[in-house]
Amino acid sequence: MKGSQKPRILIVTPEITYLPSGMGNMAKHFTAKAGGLADVSAALVSALFELGADVHVALPHYRRMFHIDVGRLISEELRVYKNKLPDDRIHLAEDRIFYYRSAIYDGYSNSDIKVSLAFQREVLNNIIPRVQPDLIHCNDWMTGLVPAMGRRLNIPCLFTIHNLHTCEVTLEQIEENGIDAAEFWLNLFYRQPPGNYEQTRSSIPADLLASGIFAAHFINTVSPTFLHEIVEGRHDYIPGNIRWEMIQKLDAGCAAGILNAPDPTFNPQTDELIERNYSPRTHTEGKRANKLAFQERMGLRPDAKAPVFFWPSRLDPVQKGCQLLSDILYHIVSRYWRENLQIAVVANGPYHQVFHDIVEFHDLYGRVAVCDFDERLSHQGYAGSDFILMPSRFEPCGLPQMISALYGSLPVVHDTGGLHDTVEHLQTEDNAGNGFVFETYDSGGLVWAIDQAMHFYRRPARLRQAQIARVMKESRNRFNHSVTAQKYFDIYERMLQRPLINLV
Repeated sequence: MKGSQKPRILIVTPEITYLPSGMGNMAKHFTAKAGGLADVSAALVSALFELGADVHVALPHYRRMFHIDVGRLISEELRVYKNKLPDDRIHLAEDRIFYYRSAIYDGYSNSDIKVSLAFQREVLNNIIPRVQPDLIHCNDWMTGLVPAMGRRLNIPCLFTIHNLHTCEVTLEQIEENGIDAAEFWLNLFYRQPPGNYEQTRSSIPADLLASGIFAAHFINTVSPTFLHEIVEGRHDYIPGNIRWEMIQKLDAGCAAGILNAPDPTFNPQTDELIERNYSPRTHTEGKRANKLAFQERMGLRPDAKAPVFFWPSRLDPVQKGCQLLSDILYHIVSRYWRENLQIAVVANGPYHQVFHDIVEFHDLYGRVAVCDFDERLSHQGYAGSDFILMPSRFEPCGLPQMISALYGSLPVVHDTGGLHDTVEHLQTEDNAGNGFVFETYDSGGLVWAIDQAMHFYRRPARLRQAQIARVMKESRNRFNHSVTAQKYFDIYERMLQRPLINLV
């Protein structure tokens, strides 16, 4: 068993939010996040470690993002920093290309490809031989070559698809970055059928995301419905090769959907970024105090009785549906003028100026507020709002709709992907549901859902308070990392055909 009773799991990820202090030297420093992948990786590593599993993690050594200034370390600190202890489970891919980056992805494909290849070179050439894992868990296109080598080494690989971004590289590029692609080139997925190695080497690029899916022993998306939407061809932006490979995996029984979960810091009872902490039992007073604080900070009219709709996602018209809201913004505010309906946007993105222009043209100041994303203000928005708006055209998973339910802010969503898996239309008579769902993706569908939310808001206070308390309690049990981690454990044990822990 490679020197251990327990299967050794290596999680390969380009980003992570936190690591348990017991995992190795300076673990508390290793934080680099671009999205939900960082949260899921952190939760999974921590859950495995706390259960006593033999878990290891490989990630790029982002010195600047880790806030490690080697030049300022005193000699003893430098010795600890440089010298790995035998029980260290954190394996940093070393290359100068990582050291001085201020972000994981910079949006330039050539730069991101170089970072990806440098990371995978270190994983393939140094970290896998050192760790000798029984199972490798890879994440997204930046790890797409690893499952191909896993096939050659007969190490089962799980490949998790967090989003559908990908890049193409030639075998020549791979080799120029220090990876001997000849060892595993037949396990990659190419733009067109390859000939022999030499003919393919410089002329036929391999797709990194498709290669990860193709070579992995098992794959998962970050919501069950999104997996089936891809396979059924529900989204025309999904590349045909990606869809085809996922169909093959699903037909073979080697694909699943596992929902992400919010970071544990999103908890209204302990959140240090909100005005007043509250629980399901005390949410009425707590949300009132947070609403007034949020209105003040956003420049909205202070009114504890005003229904507040919060937009928490980036203003991306391709995915997030912000154009649906811009189309109806004046109509909705006018329709509920007497109730003083308010809309607060705390987000960045291409549609930022569009909303500013609408507010200025119709003089909606005090009723509509738009500002750049700010972590503290975003937390305050969940705590101070009554509803969040998330009319996404598609959604691989989504976290805001889960976070909002934890805070007692009911989500208004389009019925797609992870939103379908996490939001059910509220049925007060049956004590069921946690939000408001529209099926037709257009501005009329969003108007209908907002009307449904306002119908609920007009119900007697006692009824509303009971439903919100129920949603908060149910969400706390449903949307947490323990639930997510257990589903990954189940896949690991299925792939390994033996338990992860408590082996004799």
